[in-house]
Amino acid sequence: PAAQRLADLAGYEADLLATAAGRTPSARWREVFDPLGLTLREHALPVSLLSDLLSAFRQDVVQHRYADRAELLDYCRRSANPVGRLLLQLFGHATEPNLRDSDAICTSLQLLNFCQDVALDWRMGRIYFPRDELLAAGVTEAQIAQGVADDRWRRLFEQQLDRALLLLRT
Repeated sequence: PAAQRLADLAGYEADLLATAAGRTPSARWREVFDPLGLTLREHALPVSLLSDLLSAFRQDVVQHRYADRAELLDYCRRSANPVGRLLLQLFGHATEPNLRDSDAICTSLQLLNFCQDVALDWRMGRIYFPRDELLAAGVTEAQIAQGVADDRWRRLFEQQLDRALLLLRT
């Protein structure tokens, strides 16, 4: 249930913050947070990136539609980009150009995943195409539910793919 997932995520974040502050986390996830504490210190990992991921996980519980592209990109900034940034930090390559390129790649991959998983996301009650773009294209949620891939759907889908691929070329 959503309330339990949110409570678990809150507990997880509390343990993350305790670990980052050098305090002992709860017993619930000690096998995760004891080694993570060492890694955080050894590699100077920004805890804010892990908090961003948890924020996106919470958002997945409560938000299932996105009004516009800006709202969706903000979600990607927290759900995808931290992964690339953490890897760059772990491997000692977190320069500004690398971080910028990583953000573009991670956002693009997240957007491509949304394209790939339209039907799966629908079954989970989510639509990751911006609502304003759906409306502008004349594509309805009922059409997504029925799997109708007419010309309007194809144009919308291609628009989403083109925007994701453009990020890979920047």
